Amino acid sequence: MSHPDSSLSAARRSRELAATVGGPAVDVLVVGLGATGAGAALDAAARGLSVAAIDAHDLAFGTSRWSSKLIHGGLRYLASGQLDVAHESAVERGVLMQRTAPHLVRAQPFVLPLTPLVSRGQAALASAGFRAGDGLRLAARTARAALPPPRRLSPVETRHLAPALRPAGLRGGLLSWDGRLTDDARLVTALARTAAAHGARVLTRVRALGLTATGARVRDELTGEEGEIRARTVVNATGVWAGGLVDGIQVRPSRGTHLVLRAAPLGPLPAGLHIPVPGESNRFVLVLPQDDGRVYVGLTDEPVTGAIPDVPEVPETDIGFLLDVLGSVLDVPVHRTDVVGAFAGLRPLLDTAPDSPSGGRARTSDISRRHAVLTSPDGVITVVGGKLTTYRRMAQDAVDTAVRVHGLAAGRCRTAALPLVGAAPQAVLAAVRAPRRLVQRYGTEAPAVLALADGDPRLAEPVHPGATVTAAELVWAVRHEGALDACDLLDRRTRIGLVPADRAAALDAVDALLAGAAAFGG
Repeated sequence: MSHPDSSLSAARRSRELAATVGGPAVDVLVVGLGATGAGAALDAAARGLSVAAIDAHDLAFGTSRWSSKLIHGGLRYLASGQLDVAHESAVERGVLMQRTAPHLVRAQPFVLPLTPLVSRGQAALASAGFRAGDGLRLAARTARAALPPPRRLSPVETRHLAPALRPAGLRGGLLSWDGRLTDDARLVTALARTAAAHGARVLTRVRALGLTATGARVRDELTGEEGEIRARTVVNATGVWAGGLVDGIQVRPSRGTHLVLRAAPLGPLPAGLHIPVPGESNRFVLVLPQDDGRVYVGLTDEPVTGAIPDVPEVPETDIGFLLDVLGSVLDVPVHRTDVVGAFAGLRPLLDTAPDSPSGGRARTSDISRRHAVLTSPDGVITVVGGKLTTYRRMAQDAVDTAVRVHGLAAGRCRTAALPLVGAAPQAVLAAVRAPRRLVQRYGTEAPAVLALADGDPRLAEPVHPGATVTAAELVWAVRHEGALDACDLLDRRTRIGLVPADRAAALDAVDALLAGAAAFGG
């Protein structure tokens, strides 16, 4: 069962919001509840500090739900000479896979097909890169059992792992492994709930109207009421929106777009694909099979200017680019009509890249994925840059800085060995009496989710025909995961909403469930 202190609900939000706004100062106020903000809330709370963490919207509302759902080992950064970022990524991947979230992160095989578009020199370079990536795994002390070694594949083996590939001219493939998240938004939810279990007040729908080193003016977005949250230190973890709250923060947003396809037209995909982008070195499009009958294809890396939207739009140019790269290797073409959904996230890249000698701006793909912790003149701590894989280290560095700058009495960081809600060793997870799909989403809590249907068999039914998500999972999200409305349920606690047609099919069931929410308690 869920630990009661980890359960987030509308009732808990109301109680803790009333105690926080206008109440005694907390040690740390975290603004932003993506992976880094939720991670900072957990880090600070686990050190024994009193914590309030707020977000204007929901858990994982921003960039953290739009990723490739991968926990990268840093190979790309190794290739571009960012050795420190590469090593840090490999270390954090091992932490997630082996200690803190083995229920949510597991090994994913990838095939790089050696088509006529990939020269033998390029193939040799890629093979050397994958071997170097395995060296990163070794240096990070990640067990071989967690991530198997890379190797060369014959043409027959390549098509066995990726039957959709065009056989003509196929010389074989390169097999490699990386970490894969069941769902990035679920990782954020687990972080927030684990922080709550350590005493953090996790408050969604609370907008920061302005920050100072001693707190924030806030507005409850559900009621419109305004007030003050006082704090001994403030951590700004709002990602691409960081500059809107603290002067002097320069962020270069980069748009990463993914397509959502049904798996059926592509056939079985036992492995993902690395597809080299024609004409570019060290750039790939990924084909990422999911457990729900969908396939994600991404991603782009395009600079974004102007106002930062809450939910980025996907331009047709991104869709066309991804379909063209996909078409360069597949036997059966994928058409625009096969794209059942698309999503884009904005990476919060720190603007430190020099402009080009010709006077143009450096490409966002050239900007370092290093993160930075910046202290404003009045003492607000901002953490920016980085990527999903390294959220824990970003949070640790931010809290370390807050403790040092403001003289807080706190212990050392504990999060590298602190299991998230639902986590357990693989042997324990394998023995959990629940469907594998639920264990990969809820870990040791899966039987409790399943048990919700014992009193009402209707909760065992899918929320719409063809769906894998059941009504019991939605009830669990309302009772324990802080879901407040249909968008929370469809777009973040589950990912039904990534396909608009599926979202529409499930909406009536979700609305009916929310209408009876009073019966769920919490």
